[in-house]
Amino acid sequence: MHDPNFDLSDIEKGSYSITLDEISKIEGAASLDIQIKENKVVDLKFSISEWKRFYTQAIQGKPALAIPALVSRICGTCSNAHLLASIKAVENALSITPTEQTMLFRKLLYHGLIIRDHALHLYIFALPDVFKKNSILDFDMHDPIEHDFLDDAFAVKEAGNQLSIVVGGRSVHAPTPMVGGFIKLPNLNDLKKLVPALLAIRPKIVKLINLFAQTTFFHEVQAPFVFTSLVSHDFSYLDGQIQTSEGISIEEKDFDNHLNAVIIPYSHARGFSFDGELLMVGAIARLTLSSTYLHPKTKETVSPHLALFPTKNLFYNNLAQAIEILHSIDQSIELIENLKDILPETPIKPTTYEEKTGIGLIEAPRGSLYYKLELSSQGTIKKGEIVVPTGQNQVIMERAIREIVEELLIKRATKEKIIYEVEKFIRAFDPCMSCASHFLKVKWS
Repeated sequence: MHDPNFDLSDIEKGSYSITLDEISKIEGAASLDIQIKENKVVDLKFSISEWKRFYTQAIQGKPALAIPALVSRICGTCSNAHLLASIKAVENALSITPTEQTMLFRKLLYHGLIIRDHALHLYIFALPDVFKKNSILDFDMHDPIEHDFLDDAFAVKEAGNQLSIVVGGRSVHAPTPMVGGFIKLPNLNDLKKLVPALLAIRPKIVKLINLFAQTTFFHEVQAPFVFTSLVSHDFSYLDGQIQTSEGISIEEKDFDNHLNAVIIPYSHARGFSFDGELLMVGAIARLTLSSTYLHPKTKETVSPHLALFPTKNLFYNNLAQAIEILHSIDQSIELIENLKDILPETPIKPTTYEEKTGIGLIEAPRGSLYYKLELSSQGTIKKGEIVVPTGQNQVIMERAIREIVEELLIKRATKEKIIYEVEKFIRAFDPCMSCASHFLKVKWS
């Protein structure tokens, strides 16, 4: 509908506003407002609220052993990340050390999440940008390349789903993992049957990696920032130490001493900096800091592409995610093939409770996920803090979006071009957007 207060000559003068409103997301909502005057950005506000759902209040007074099942409902896409991060926090508070077998199954469950979740982002959200389509549903079934990628999307997601189902009981909101172990252990034969499917999707992911390595999407962030991620010798996402791109090593328990909350008045979610610097977490951070720990077969396959890291071109987050899928495939196959027997065991239960704080830090698909749970002497939660990856990336996202818009204005890009490039960039961060084919609702005024 035409706005009678809007003068089209304003666009010709380079003065107008852009509103990307009601960004539909699994964990909340986001919006972007840009004010442009004489082809210069005079104001830009990017707001995100995907995790502000009062879970930290809801868990207060609840039994610690019940918390993982509750907080896994924070997100339907990466529920198993919240599940395992909270389990880790509770176990640390209760001084429970999980068995080697339990950790092996948790790693397999998590690799299933990485395969499925990264595939959702790369095939469903990012791939249409590569092929200049609005949606993967617009792919031409008569075009052999587009047809193959569409088939690949379902095959890869199904393999990740099945790995999570066999290990955790369901692909999302897994019911069998719990504090101290598993309610029900996976079946060895069922695990072995997964290997052919994992082998079958491997060449599909290699093809995806090559595609994202060759795409021309580019914006090298000019603002100084720091990458951080949890680094472990087997790139398991579940343990290790926090490393930074500035060479600093930090134990998990000290993470919140370096993470600084940034209050953003127009956003429902806090942003974050790291020791006062702009912060970036996620697959691109992990590849920058941990590529040496990728599975040997993965490293051999993607060796030419690893030379692209470190990089300040944040579009390469897509490439990093594709490489991580390959790592999870190769790691899962090795873990399953080396598994000779499954020993019967029951979950380790706490014998006593005391007032103690537990930290659970893991690498969720989108970056470091932090849980801090304070327990009472009755075994209930006194206080909890949850910091999700998209919150940590919020400030650097806003800064980088401004840079992109300013660069496009210098090139006299049209408003449609600005919207398109900003959408692509937001997608590259993979900030838990929903499955809507047009996740950015655009309004011009």
